[in-house]
Amino acid sequence: MIKVDEFCNELSKYSINFFTGVPDSLLKELNNYLSSKSMNIIAANEGNAIALATGDYLATGNIPVVYMQNSGLGNAVNPITSLVAEEVYSIPMLLMVGWRGMPGIKDEPQHKFMGEITLGLLNVLKIPYVILTANTTSDDMKKYIKEAYQYMNKNKSPYAFVVEQNCYEEYNYKKDIEISNYTLSRENAIDIIISNCEKKSIFISTTGKTSRELFELREKKKQCHSKDLLMVGSMGHASQVAISIAARKKERVVYCLDGDGAALMHLGGLSIVNSMKVNNLRHIVLNNGCHESVGGQKTVGYEIDFCDIAKACNYSKVIKVDTEESLINALKDINNFDGSVFIEVMIKSGSRKDLGRPTISPIENKYMFMKEIEG
Repeated sequence: MIKVDEFCNELSKYSINFFTGVPDSLLKELNNYLSSKSMNIIAANEGNAIALATGDYLATGNIPVVYMQNSGLGNAVNPITSLVAEEVYSIPMLLMVGWRGMPGIKDEPQHKFMGEITLGLLNVLKIPYVILTANTTSDDMKKYIKEAYQYMNKNKSPYAFVVEQNCYEEYNYKKDIEISNYTLSRENAIDIIISNCEKKSIFISTTGKTSRELFELREKKKQCHSKDLLMVGSMGHASQVAISIAARKKERVVYCLDGDGAALMHLGGLSIVNSMKVNNLRHIVLNNGCHESVGGQKTVGYEIDFCDIAKACNYSKVIKVDTEESLINALKDINNFDGSVFIEVMIKSGSRKDLGRPTISPIENKYMFMKEIEG
């Protein structure tokens, strides 16, 4: 196993000291270590991170690091091929890719396909790589970094470290989560929402703990899951799925349960609401100011005004709440409202330690959901 401080110190010997990306659970220890470093930018999405790294290289001449889950390679493909490729600007950078869904390792269904094609995708992108494992020694690590640096410096193009589970030793740190006085938890907020929504409402929930908590709340209440589409993957796209469904099913109220990190990842999607004329959409961002599902690293969720952005995108009604009472009142206020609604719910971070995962597959969820809304 690799010690993250030793890893970063070794990188610094080659003047590799700028980091950016989207946190990943397999890179949690590295992300935790970097949380206290000034030259670490948690990007809105992986494509943005590639661009940020490009800018830093152009400004300093030093090779940057971009970290991501392998699912994020999808977001990164465009700037990798049209910005940093040797045939374009020829920008060297070290990609740290968490290998979720690795063949032979049990993982969630949304990671399986990307896990199978991760190495093949890097080959298609002509990015050489080495795999870091739990058995990677300190000497191995130093050798890999030296070889990667020599390649990047010579060819002026990216190189990747593909990171398996348990590659890094545990790194204890004080979590860099914005301190707040918010008392409402995400699970409590979701409970209030499904208990005070319009009859026959449809729910599209974002990836991570939001979908997991929605599923368990339905189980607890002995309610059917057919009205919920759980977006177990494709972070940042729940709102667009919800908008499209709302446009086709105008007789049903469609709730999108979003997160601050997910909303930030593809923020431009908010601009589509007005053009689609979806008066039955209720877009709710549950803002805890962090990427909680992968370790609690900060987002800029507490630092920006989602409501001002929603107003600029012409949502019909925009509301901000931070207590149980204000959330209940807001939901009552929008009952039978004819227009698109955006609600930002300020919540604290944290979830139950015994929080489970959906026991139905995405395919089962799809067919249940389509049957529910077909009429």
